[in-house]
Amino acid sequence: MIYSVDAYPGRSVSVNGKSYLYFGGTSYLGLQTDEAFKELFVKNLKRYGTNYGASRKANVQISIFDEVEAYLSILTTSQSCTTLSSGYLAGQLVAQTLNTNDHELFYAPESHAALQIAPKQPYANYNDLEQAVRAHLKRNKSIPVVFIDSIDVLGSGYPDFTAIRRLPLEDVILVVDDSHGIGVVGNKGAGSYTRAKQLNARELIVCCSLGKGFGIQAGAILGTKKRIQQFTNTDFFGGASPASPAALATLVQGETIFDEKRILLQSNVRLFLDSLKNPKRLHYLDTYPAFYFSDSQIASFLEKNNVLITNFNYPNTASPLMNRIVISAAHEKEDILYLAELLNLH
Repeated sequence: MIYSVDAYPGRSVSVNGKSYLYFGGTSYLGLQTDEAFKELFVKNLKRYGTNYGASRKANVQISIFDEVEAYLSILTTSQSCTTLSSGYLAGQLVAQTLNTNDHELFYAPESHAALQIAPKQPYANYNDLEQAVRAHLKRNKSIPVVFIDSIDVLGSGYPDFTAIRRLPLEDVILVVDDSHGIGVVGNKGAGSYTRAKQLNARELIVCCSLGKGFGIQAGAILGTKKRIQQFTNTDFFGGASPASPAALATLVQGETIFDEKRILLQSNVRLFLDSLKNPKRLHYLDTYPAFYFSDSQIASFLEKNNVLITNFNYPNTASPLMNRIVISAAHEKEDILYLAELLNLH
């Protein structure tokens, strides 16, 4: 069922005058409703304005872009970085730039639509992906480019990237979508770049949304200086309006807030798991705040008891129903204990 609301859903949401606890979405650190974060954002709005409509190639350039990109490079340990207005745009810039006769694109199971170029589709499983990549290397000179998502609750992704290790990575350009990782996992929210680098692929490129972990409308691409320069020299990059300077400034200046929220988030996740009688019926990664299950009756039971979770067909209407519980830093202890109590009853 679709619910229409007129305010951002934080730890709770009002639907037709009825209040629900909300355990959905992707606001892992609860920043969008955090007063200190909003005050910082408003301060930067007053300085930078609501939008920057010029090209990044224009003769007048705002220095905050270079500052943020240097900050993200240091945070993630990547050589270089560029930012865009969304994670989707970042993924498409990477995919479309690499979609040449010199490359062959391969999509891992469950890889995000932001990475995809039609008519390419994700492989059903990693065995099929491995066979396809190895077969391509035997009969073609073009370089295989493999796209994966960093966060996989079935255990194929961060932190060990177990399934992808089967591939001949020394011959592969590996593109990792870290939209659900950066800001949330890794040292100070650095995401998966350092762990993915340990796979020793021929080349590593990481793209991501900055909206889920850092609470701002922006995207980023991380990689070598040479590769990032290639991306920024495209008409695609020059023709797209950049991310809001106010949002990017808030990312750089909000480090203390992010650190505090990550500590609170981990405390909330641990409380939730410790309060469940049977946590194994949920699919999840240790310490990660998203929990999946297949029994849609659970979602209905929670709704009847004034709890809403993420529950819709994703990524399109023909896809299976996604049931996803998200614990955030915005939730209070009583919220989490109530949710756990309901799950223990069902």
